[in-house]
Amino acid sequence: MKLNARDLARLIAKPDPKISGLLIYGQDAMRVALKRQELVAAMVGPEGEVEMRLERMAAADLRRAPAALSDALKAQGFFPGPRVVLLEDASDTVADPVAAALADWRAGDAQLVVTAGALKASSKLRKQFETARQAASVALYDDPPSPEEIEAALQAAGLADVSPEAMRDLVALSRVLDPGDFRQTLEKIALYKFDDPTPLLPEEIAELAPLSHEAAVDDLLHAVAEGQASQIGPLLVRLQAQGVAAVTLAIMAMRHFRSLHAISCDPGGPSAGIQKARPPIFGPRRDRLLAQAQAWGVARLERALGDLIEADLTLRSASNAPSMAVMERALIRLAMLVRR
Repeated sequence: MKLNARDLARLIAKPDPKISGLLIYGQDAMRVALKRQELVAAMVGPEGEVEMRLERMAAADLRRAPAALSDALKAQGFFPGPRVVLLEDASDTVADPVAAALADWRAGDAQLVVTAGALKASSKLRKQFETARQAASVALYDDPPSPEEIEAALQAAGLADVSPEAMRDLVALSRVLDPGDFRQTLEKIALYKFDDPTPLLPEEIAELAPLSHEAAVDDLLHAVAEGQASQIGPLLVRLQAQGVAAVTLAIMAMRHFRSLHAISCDPGGPSAGIQKARPPIFGPRRDRLLAQAQAWGVARLERALGDLIEADLTLRSASNAPSMAVMERALIRLAMLVRR
């Protein structure tokens, strides 16, 4: 039978001993590995591996000894409790021994968990699990986690009290980060909030979330967009000392002002435009960019983009003008423009 991601979440929350085997497959190996880890831990419990109730097998070993899988499912352990045989990196080359093991499965045998990469609809291995009465398959796609999955991950990390605004930002963050990075971020947030009874806030998420750029670059762009011309020179000196090129700053400044322009051009206004921004903007940065877009307006943002394009062309030309001085002049002009 076929299961979806929501069915898998329910199975992880409450394992079914009547299922003989479960195939988890998908293009993203990290997503498959994380779900397999959660499922196996739920099936055998926290002491399952220590009590040798979990046996791992590689698909390459099974091809050399096809009967080993059935033997492993039938074997009796030294400790009481449910047993699991984990077959990793499977493909259609092991479809026959897997089919034989599932056909010979009886209540009381170990349960089989199989992981695989992307499988076509015509895959022999996939069809065996989809058509079996006591086995099932789950396809994991590259979709971001649902709010329900995020809530389950929060509970697993020990984060029980999360404000609605923080949950909104976590959902946005899950659409930007890879599954493994998102889980590590949740673990970092949980350690930060350990023994803290106050609700998780958006400001805390913004402080702990992975940063995409150097903080000094963000400070520079915000100073320009907010008309703080006096801060531009010292920040440029700091960035130049870090080895940041003027062309790089021009590219990042154009990206920042294009984002503001897109937010401002939305028919529903900047408040609606920032909700549609991709990648999503969350936390205090959302409020800051919204205020900047409202202060600039479409006309001035278009003029700012024209000035930045002109500066970028100058930097890439044969001009002998000092590149950082060209960039500083352009940024100061923009900071003065928003103050008019």
